[in-house]
Amino acid sequence: MKLRKVTAASAVVLALALSATACGGDKKDSGSGGSGGGKIKIGIKFDQPGLGLQKPDGSYAGFDVDVATYVAKQLGYSPDKIEWVQTKSADRENALARGDVKFIAATYSITDERKQKVDFAGPYLLAHQDLLVKTDSDISKGTDLNGKKLCSVTGSTSAQNVQKSIAPNAQLKELSSYSECIAGLQSGAVDAVTTDDSILAGFAAQDQYKGKFKLAGLKLSNENYGVGVKKGDTATVTKINDALKKMVSDGSWQKAVDANFGPANYKSEPAPTIGNIVK
Repeated sequence: MKLRKVTAASAVVLALALSATACGGDKKDSGSGGSGGGKIKIGIKFDQPGLGLQKPDGSYAGFDVDVATYVAKQLGYSPDKIEWVQTKSADRENALARGDVKFIAATYSITDERKQKVDFAGPYLLAHQDLLVKTDSDISKGTDLNGKKLCSVTGSTSAQNVQKSIAPNAQLKELSSYSECIAGLQSGAVDAVTTDDSILAGFAAQDQYKGKFKLAGLKLSNENYGVGVKKGDTATVTKINDALKKMVSDGSWQKAVDANFGPANYKSEPAPTIGNIVK
């Protein structure tokens, strides 16, 4: 009888332990919501210096990273609770729809087409299409590109826009990445590189390029960067907008701009009006 009593007691203890485990569960957040010790998944670029870059030591740096980190903190997540997810341009809408990430900060220009698929907080940066040239270059306006070699990435419309409307005799050179374009600019293989000024400034701010390049200062388009959120998640949009407003008001936004873009003679626009979603 004594043995049977011990066995029964053990069974009760085991049942209670299993019940507690089931109730407690895994509190880590896979990206869908609240704070309280869980984790949050945030989409960024991994290959854009000055904006979203995975460094050799595995850490992440850039303006988008700074913005996302600040927002996450306001949502209740410390930096060690952030799981960074690489979200390439072509997969951003799908990543949000699938719930792979809670939000995306990855040079995500707000457009009418994208607003049909996702919701946006922000905008948090107004960028412009521009040119990056060598510091001693005589290219100062778009028409100076006639007869010059202009580089952009394959599939981008930036260089084509320049050739079509500004410099019809520009010689387009399309490469697979902006890194290759920047290397070509350094070697003299091309005379200018074009895309958003924020992206160009980020590359030019890298240690190996500091002082070698400058932005031409042209404003060939308006690109309002927003924080992408799953369609219909208005509560998160409101929280992120509140966080962005605080980032601007307490000076953290300007500090992040100066730290990530300053070395390339980047003249940022004032912080956009948060919550004013425009194309």
